[in-house]
Amino acid sequence: MTKQVKPAPKHRAPVERSALVAAPRKALRNTVILSSVAVAVTGATVSTGVLGQGSAISPVGSVDAAASNARADDASPASSLQVDDLAERDTSVSRSSRRQALNSVKKASVVQTKVSAMSRTEDMSDEDPRSIGQALLAEFGFSQDQFGCLDSLWTRESNWTWNADNPTSSAYGIPQALPGSKMSSAGADWATNPVTQIRWGLGYIQDRYGSPCGAWAHSESHNWY
Repeated sequence: MTKQVKPAPKHRAPVERSALVAAPRKALRNTVILSSVAVAVTGATVSTGVLGQGSAISPVGSVDAAASNARADDASPASSLQVDDLAERDTSVSRSSRRQALNSVKKASVVQTKVSAMSRTEDMSDEDPRSIGQALLAEFGFSQDQFGCLDSLWTRESNWTWNADNPTSSAYGIPQALPGSKMSSAGADWATNPVTQIRWGLGYIQDRYGSPCGAWAHSESHNWY
């Protein structure tokens, strides 16, 4: 019995085998191409993002560097100012120390002079009053050629006697101070120390007559000074 062949519908054309096989291959190739394109685009995007990020970071780094430089620049003058201030302070301290040292030396010199004068006064108190008067002339700016006038003046007044007392006028001592207590301005020992009396008498002559010879000239014309 012969096998019947089924009639093929006319509205459906038979599908060629080659077309069916080619379709999946074409779809696969398109998929691979699209995937490659997608990967390439993604890579380009990522690269662009990284480059963009790198360029964005660079200014930040520059800003940080600029800030650091600015801080360094700001710090440098400050450090210089601090060093200058310290140097100026040291200079001021050094000057102040020198001034204090000089003042101390001056004070010590003045004290030493006073001590020396007191010691000299004590040492001279036992000497001849005329020698004391001659030695003290320079202390008041008088030259030695003034001593002759001084000697004549006080020989007339008291004969250079430290305890000479005038009962009629209360004048006392070598210079015959009136009253004798005036000599206390030269020292508390005015009543017994010839050095104190002579120092007061020379001061009085300097203020009143300018020199012993001036005082002697007045005494010669008025019989007193």
